[in-house]
Amino acid sequence: MRIYTHRLCNFLSTICLYLFISSAPLGALDRLPVEQRRNGSETLGAFEESSNAALSSTVRLLSKGRTLALGTIVSRKGHIMTKASSSIEAEEAILADGTRYKVQAKGKDKETDLAVFKIKGAKKLTPVSWAEKKDPGEGSWLVSADYNLKRLKVGVVGAKSRPIDRSGGVIGVILGRDGEEVGGILIQQVMPRSAGAAAGLENGDLVTNVGGQDVTDREKMIELVGSNDPGDVVVIKVKRGKSMLSFRVTLGHRSVVFDMMSRNARMSGPVSKRKDNFPMIIQHDISLPPTAMGGAVLDLNGNALGINVARVDRVTTYALPTSFVLETLKKLRRSKPKTSDSNSL
Repeated sequence: MRIYTHRLCNFLSTICLYLFISSAPLGALDRLPVEQRRNGSETLGAFEESSNAALSSTVRLLSKGRTLALGTIVSRKGHIMTKASSSIEAEEAILADGTRYKVQAKGKDKETDLAVFKIKGAKKLTPVSWAEKKDPGEGSWLVSADYNLKRLKVGVVGAKSRPIDRSGGVIGVILGRDGEEVGGILIQQVMPRSAGAAAGLENGDLVTNVGGQDVTDREKMIELVGSNDPGDVVVIKVKRGKSMLSFRVTLGHRSVVFDMMSRNARMSGPVSKRKDNFPMIIQHDISLPPTAMGGAVLDLNGNALGINVARVDRVTTYALPTSFVLETLKKLRRSKPKTSDSNSL
């Protein structure tokens, strides 16, 4: 512990220098040795205790050899928690040492987007230790395992903990004119790779009915569609030329569809499909891909403050705080599976 404390003190001294240089011109920042930058070798070495905890209590969840998400080990018997919407097809778990196990889905929680899986045949696993401090302050240092479980990533808390509101599902279209004289609500543009495009809607279609209700007003249509969640199926009736057509549209996530129009979103790369409607989140800036969601975010002592649930953009990740994680775990352990299908959630 004495050696660890000494290394951490040296690291914090380096960080003070880093923060000072960060306010200088970019040329000065370039002169900071690579190994002393945020995710450099010296920086990561100062977090050795956290690194061991993060990697030993985390697994990769795969389907047909493809990584879907990370999972956080929460019991020695092999129970893991992960991001539900990313891990639906998970079949296998791989530990940091390369050991492989089959997994079985035990349940999911829609409110938190968390799911519980059970690793088959695993014994004496290392469950995560939960932090006593429930709400880290802004600027607190945090760590998480990268998606491949080969290294640690470092970041800081970027904002106060808060709930994230629900945004509702979307068809993925831009609406044009409306009113009785138009004959419905004009679909001006169907966004590429959107729910509407997948269902067969086309530019120029006139929407006449949404979910069984006739519509001629754009605001009414937006209200009706938005009252449903991503993944819900809504029947949309349109007039196309002289034909009346009906489409079953599986609603998408607003951020995935419309963020493509944002320059910042395009620079951010892939993001989580669900990144809204959370009861409470810890916002941090650890750079993680969507496939690293489900892993724990830890403090400097290697204790978990929560589980990562959404990559929002290149500098923003949301984690569900420990209190909500543990409450969800209790709820899912009490509930009985509604299906015998081991691969379903």
